[in-house]
Amino acid sequence: MIAALVAAAAGIAQAQTTTWKIDPAHSSADFSVKHMGISNVHGHFGGVAGTVALDAKDLAKSAVTATIDITTVDTGNTQRDGHLKSPDFFDAAKFPTMSFVSKSLTNEGGAKKLTGDLTLHGVTKSVTLDLDGPSKEQADPQGKTRVAFSATTSIHRQDFGLVWGKTLASGDAMVGDDVKVELNIEAVKQ
Repeated sequence: MIAALVAAAAGIAQAQTTTWKIDPAHSSADFSVKHMGISNVHGHFGGVAGTVALDAKDLAKSAVTATIDITTVDTGNTQRDGHLKSPDFFDAAKFPTMSFVSKSLTNEGGAKKLTGDLTLHGVTKSVTLDLDGPSKEQADPQGKTRVAFSATTSIHRQDFGLVWGKTLASGDAMVGDDVKVELNIEAVKQ
């Protein structure tokens, strides 16, 4: 009898966490960075994939694992996109993806902070994202349940080895050090 109660309690505890697959067609990673310190250049990555283990009762028990395909970088300028994929910046041939693995999620007074390890350009650093979500669950036309999240952060690109040149004509004076990041994630319940 006690074994049955323990098994039932374990089943209830597991039922609180649901698994969601990130939908690449409806998810994106956007960024902006200063050009010559005077204007913002905006860019976008597609190819966002991964999973969310969501505990709606206790968000602190939730976790995220995600990857982004570096080769999908798009700034609206083919020449600049090619340069960003080159060894001068992302070196997409050597480092074709960036990844994020969450370590903790806090929710203090409604301010959600998701902290985890970001691996970019072969370097792993801890980053904290300001998280909005999860949204309410919504059924799509095929009957699949979906949920959405958004998050923002700022990273210092040189912390990840993204250092290019040293002169005004070709280098760090041309590209700002701080990169603003905005993530919009839609996920499908598994």
